[in-house]
Amino acid sequence: MSQRTAGSRGVSVSPATTIGLDVGDRWSAFCVLDEMGAVAERGRLRTRAEEVTTAFTAYGPVRIVLEVGTHSPWLSRLLRARGHEVIVANARRVRLIAESDQKDDRTDAEQLARLGRLDPGLLSPIRHRGERAQRDLAVLRARDCLVRSRTALVNHVRGAVKAFGSRLPACSTESFPQKVKDSIPEALVPALAPLLETIADLTQRIRAVERAVVATCERDYPETRLLRQVPGVGPITALAFVLTVEDPVRFTKSREIGPYLGLVPRRRQSGRSAPELRITKAGDRQLRRLLVGCAHYILGPFGPDCDLRRWGLSHSPAGRGARKRTIVAVARRLAVMLHHLWVSGEVYEPLHRATPAPAA
Repeated sequence: MSQRTAGSRGVSVSPATTIGLDVGDRWSAFCVLDEMGAVAERGRLRTRAEEVTTAFTAYGPVRIVLEVGTHSPWLSRLLRARGHEVIVANARRVRLIAESDQKDDRTDAEQLARLGRLDPGLLSPIRHRGERAQRDLAVLRARDCLVRSRTALVNHVRGAVKAFGSRLPACSTESFPQKVKDSIPEALVPALAPLLETIADLTQRIRAVERAVVATCERDYPETRLLRQVPGVGPITALAFVLTVEDPVRFTKSREIGPYLGLVPRRRQSGRSAPELRITKAGDRQLRRLLVGCAHYILGPFGPDCDLRRWGLSHSPAGRGARKRTIVAVARRLAVMLHHLWVSGEVYEPLHRATPAPAA
């Protein structure tokens, strides 16, 4: 079946031309709007770099709107390199498309083009990180996948043993295969022994990735040393913060990092009604989880004495869910602190805000 490609009809192109691109895994639909907002062309093309390059070569610098997704990072880089203005729409902001009663690829492409032509701010455009940052961040994503797989196997082994009326000794995940192998019931050894071997293998692979992360921090991202001054912030959290934020100066104030990472409560104010809602959970999920883990350590029994710990303990409210709200608040303040240390290059002072002790 023959498919029309962009530019195949010699459509008149001006800087006011807007193209909506509904990206699919194999095929992508496009809709071209002229400067008057009329549909000038429709079609679809394969979601491949060479076909996208060929299809949009006929157009001069135009505005291309696509929705964030698996293919949007490389597509946005490819189209920007050819002089186009690319807007990557936030999926949360295009409810007009997601909840449409007449949803299909052609209609979605046209809706993207019309929204981008009207006001790009309505789409809350997303800024994709560079190729190098995306590559290094993939290492952290891979480690996270390995850790989650190991945790699932450990939980399965413990659950299987409990079903036989026994319990395994408490131990760290790293030492789990050696500590529990003699405590597994004889009847379950054939089923669980391979899982213990897999857990041990995953532990070795995770350690190898963590060594690679440390080497990457020292070699390519020396700014992570500024972040690692804070107790509880290790190479993984520091590198994830640097790669996710990528350009710290794009935030005029360090406080803007909280909403960027989804660590601020939602707002639904109307008149005198201002209910207390959960956090937005926007931004990078892995970094948010790492910051929350650091907050747990800072407020935990082994957390060092510092301004952040004192603030968290003194501002812990009473009531249901108070502990979780305090953890999130400390994680948010930690993110602000890390951004400030990165931008300013200052030496971290644990008790910078503490009242000095009176002279003897």
